[in-house]
Amino acid sequence: MSKKMKIQEVIVVEGKDDTKRINLAVNADTIETRGSAISDEVLDQIDQLNELRGVIVFTDPDFSGEKIRKTIQAAVPGVKHAFLRKKDAVPDGQGSLGVEHASPAAIREALAHLYTEVPDAQPVISQSDLLAAGLISGPKAKIRREILCEYLRIGYVNGKQLYKRLNLFQVTPQEFGAAVLHVREVEEQDEQQ
Repeated sequence: MSKKMKIQEVIVVEGKDDTKRINLAVNADTIETRGSAISDEVLDQIDQLNELRGVIVFTDPDFSGEKIRKTIQAAVPGVKHAFLRKKDAVPDGQGSLGVEHASPAAIREALAHLYTEVPDAQPVISQSDLLAAGLISGPKAKIRREILCEYLRIGYVNGKQLYKRLNLFQVTPQEFGAAVLHVREVEEQDEQQ
Protein backbone atom coordinates (compact mmCIF):
# COMPACT_ATOMS: atom_id res chain seq x y z
CA MET A 1 0.00 0.00 0.00
CA SER A 2 1.39 3.40 -0.95
CA LYS A 3 1.92 6.20 1.53
CA LYS A 4 -0.57 9.07 1.52
CA MET A 5 0.67 12.36 0.18
CA LYS A 6 1.57 14.81 2.98
CA ILE A 7 0.25 18.36 2.66
CA GLN A 8 2.35 20.99 4.45
CA GLU A 9 -0.32 23.69 4.43
CA VAL A 10 -3.36 23.60 6.70
CA ILE A 11 -6.54 22.94 4.74
CA VAL A 12 -9.58 25.08 5.57
CA VAL A 13 -12.81 23.07 5.32
CA GLU A 14 -16.38 23.64 6.41
CA GLY A 15 -16.93 20.80 8.88
CA LYS A 16 -15.96 17.50 10.51
CA ASP A 17 -17.19 15.32 7.64
CA ASP A 18 -14.95 17.28 5.25
CA THR A 19 -11.97 16.70 7.58
CA LYS A 20 -12.68 12.95 7.64
CA ARG A 21 -12.88 12.80 3.85
CA ILE A 22 -9.68 14.86 3.40
CA ASN A 23 -7.84 12.49 5.73
CA LEU A 24 -8.88 9.49 3.61
CA ALA A 25 -7.16 11.14 0.65
CA VAL A 26 -4.07 12.83 2.10
CA ASN A 27 -2.15 13.33 5.32
CA ALA A 28 -3.07 16.88 6.32
CA ASP A 29 -4.14 19.13 9.16
CA THR A 30 -7.42 20.96 8.78
CA ILE A 31 -9.24 23.86 10.38
CA GLU A 32 -13.03 23.87 10.23
CA THR A 33 -15.07 27.04 9.70
CA ARG A 34 -18.22 25.36 11.05
CA GLY A 35 -20.40 27.04 8.46
CA SER A 36 -20.38 30.22 6.43
CA ALA A 37 -20.58 32.64 9.38
CA ILE A 38 -16.88 32.49 10.22
CA SER A 39 -15.98 33.92 13.62
CA ASP A 40 -13.20 36.47 14.05
CA GLU A 41 -11.40 33.88 16.21
CA VAL A 42 -11.33 31.35 13.34
CA LEU A 43 -10.21 34.07 10.89
CA ASP A 44 -7.38 34.99 13.28
CA GLN A 45 -6.36 31.31 13.47
CA ILE A 46 -6.39 31.05 9.68
CA ASP A 47 -4.23 34.19 9.44
CA GLN A 48 -1.70 32.81 11.95
CA LEU A 49 -1.61 29.42 10.24
CA ASN A 50 -1.11 31.08 6.86
CA GLU A 51 1.97 32.87 8.20
CA LEU A 52 3.35 29.70 9.83
CA ARG A 53 2.59 26.97 7.29
CA GLY A 54 0.37 28.34 4.54
CA VAL A 55 -3.34 27.72 4.11
CA ILE A 56 -5.38 26.05 1.38
CA VAL A 57 -9.05 27.03 1.23
CA PHE A 58 -11.00 23.94 0.12
CA THR A 59 -14.73 24.56 0.47
CA ASP A 60 -17.82 23.02 -1.09
CA PRO A 61 -18.53 24.09 -4.70
CA ASP A 62 -21.74 25.90 -3.75
CA PHE A 63 -22.97 29.32 -2.61
CA SER A 64 -21.96 28.82 1.04
CA GLY A 65 -18.53 27.55 0.06
CA GLU A 66 -18.00 30.57 -2.17
CA LYS A 67 -19.12 32.89 0.65
CA ILE A 68 -16.55 31.30 3.00
CA ARG A 69 -13.85 31.60 0.33
CA LYS A 70 -14.57 35.33 -0.17
CA THR A 71 -14.63 36.00 3.59
CA ILE A 72 -11.24 34.35 4.03
CA GLN A 73 -9.83 36.09 0.93
CA ALA A 74 -10.81 39.48 2.35
CA ALA A 75 -9.37 38.77 5.82
CA VAL A 76 -6.26 36.79 4.84
CA PRO A 77 -4.90 37.88 1.43
CA GLY A 78 -2.54 35.51 -0.33
CA VAL A 79 -4.09 32.18 0.70
CA LYS A 80 -4.07 29.23 -1.70
CA HIS A 81 -7.24 27.78 -3.19
CA ALA A 82 -8.25 24.28 -4.26
CA PHE A 83 -11.49 23.74 -6.16
CA LEU A 84 -13.52 20.56 -6.31
CA ARG A 85 -15.52 20.03 -9.48
CA LYS A 86 -19.28 19.94 -8.87
CA LYS A 87 -19.59 16.51 -10.47
CA ASP A 88 -17.03 15.18 -7.96
CA ALA A 89 -18.89 16.67 -4.98
CA VAL A 90 -22.32 15.07 -5.40
CA PRO A 91 -23.20 11.76 -3.72
CA ASP A 92 -24.24 9.24 -6.39
CA GLY A 93 -24.89 12.04 -8.87
CA GLN A 94 -27.62 13.72 -6.82
CA GLY A 95 -28.13 15.54 -3.55
CA SER A 96 -26.23 18.31 -1.81
CA LEU A 97 -22.75 19.32 -2.92
CA GLY A 98 -19.88 18.79 -0.55
CA VAL A 99 -16.24 17.90 -0.05
CA GLU A 100 -17.53 15.13 2.24
CA HIS A 101 -18.94 13.32 -0.84
CA ALA A 102 -15.77 13.46 -2.96
CA SER A 103 -13.63 10.44 -3.65
CA PRO A 104 -10.06 10.44 -2.34
CA ALA A 105 -8.85 10.59 -5.96
CA ALA A 106 -10.97 13.70 -6.68
CA ILE A 107 -9.62 15.38 -3.53
CA ARG A 108 -6.02 14.61 -4.48
CA GLU A 109 -6.69 15.92 -8.01
CA ALA A 110 -8.12 19.19 -6.63
CA LEU A 111 -5.16 19.61 -4.26
CA ALA A 112 -2.76 19.06 -7.17
CA HIS A 113 -4.17 22.17 -8.90
CA LEU A 114 -3.71 25.00 -6.40
CA TYR A 115 -4.10 28.68 -7.12
CA THR A 116 -2.47 31.37 -5.04
CA GLU A 117 -4.00 34.82 -4.91
CA VAL A 118 -1.96 37.69 -6.26
CA PRO A 119 -4.09 40.56 -4.88
CA ASP A 120 -2.30 43.58 -6.38
CA ALA A 121 -1.24 42.07 -9.70
CA GLN A 122 -1.92 43.81 -13.00
CA PRO A 123 -4.74 42.20 -15.01
CA VAL A 124 -3.53 39.80 -17.69
CA ILE A 125 -6.94 38.85 -19.08
CA SER A 126 -9.15 41.74 -20.20
CA GLN A 127 -12.91 42.20 -20.35
CA SER A 128 -12.57 42.29 -24.15
CA ASP A 129 -10.85 38.85 -24.02
CA LEU A 130 -13.87 37.52 -22.13
CA LEU A 131 -16.29 39.17 -24.54
CA ALA A 132 -14.44 37.86 -27.61
CA ALA A 133 -14.60 34.33 -26.15
CA GLY A 134 -18.35 34.64 -25.57
CA LEU A 135 -17.96 34.26 -21.81
CA ILE A 136 -19.78 37.38 -20.61
CA SER A 137 -22.46 38.03 -23.20
CA GLY A 138 -24.84 35.98 -25.27
CA PRO A 139 -27.14 33.01 -24.82
CA LYS A 140 -24.38 30.44 -24.25
CA ALA A 141 -22.13 32.56 -22.00
CA LYS A 142 -23.09 30.76 -18.77
CA ILE A 143 -22.48 27.31 -20.27
CA ARG A 144 -19.15 28.47 -21.71
CA ARG A 145 -18.11 29.84 -18.29
CA GLU A 146 -19.02 26.53 -16.64
CA ILE A 147 -16.84 24.60 -19.13
CA LEU A 148 -13.97 27.11 -18.86
CA CYS A 149 -14.03 27.23 -15.06
CA GLU A 150 -14.09 23.45 -14.79
CA TYR A 151 -11.21 23.13 -17.27
CA LEU A 152 -9.11 25.67 -15.34
CA ARG A 153 -10.29 24.25 -11.97
CA ILE A 154 -11.13 27.68 -10.56
CA GLY A 155 -14.70 27.05 -9.38
CA TYR A 156 -17.74 28.40 -11.22
CA VAL A 157 -18.30 32.17 -11.16
CA ASN A 158 -20.51 34.65 -12.99
CA GLY A 159 -19.11 36.93 -15.71
CA LYS A 160 -18.13 39.76 -13.39
CA GLN A 161 -16.42 37.40 -10.96
CA LEU A 162 -14.69 35.50 -13.79
CA TYR A 163 -12.68 38.60 -14.72
CA LYS A 164 -11.66 39.09 -11.07
CA ARG A 165 -10.82 35.44 -10.45
CA LEU A 166 -8.75 34.96 -13.61
CA ASN A 167 -6.66 37.99 -12.72
CA LEU A 168 -6.51 37.30 -8.97
CA PHE A 169 -5.04 33.87 -9.73
CA GLN A 170 -2.90 35.27 -12.58
CA VAL A 171 -4.15 32.81 -15.16
CA THR A 172 -1.82 33.38 -18.09
CA PRO A 173 -3.00 34.30 -21.59
CA GLN A 174 -1.69 30.89 -22.72
CA GLU A 175 -3.72 29.03 -20.07
CA PHE A 176 -6.76 31.15 -20.90
CA GLY A 177 -6.30 30.48 -24.63
CA ALA A 178 -6.07 26.73 -24.04
CA ALA A 179 -9.23 26.86 -21.93
CA VAL A 180 -11.13 28.84 -24.59
CA LEU A 181 -10.00 26.31 -27.20
CA HIS A 182 -11.31 23.53 -24.95
CA VAL A 183 -14.67 25.33 -24.66
CA ARG A 184 -14.92 25.53 -28.46
CA GLU A 185 -14.02 21.84 -28.82
CA VAL A 186 -16.74 20.86 -26.33
CA GLU A 187 -19.27 23.03 -28.19
CA GLU A 188 -18.33 21.41 -31.52
CA GLN A 189 -18.70 17.92 -30.03
CA ASP A 190 -22.12 18.85 -28.64
CA GLU A 191 -23.25 20.20 -32.03
CA GLN A 192 -22.17 16.98 -33.76
CA GLN A 193 -24.23 14.83 -31.42
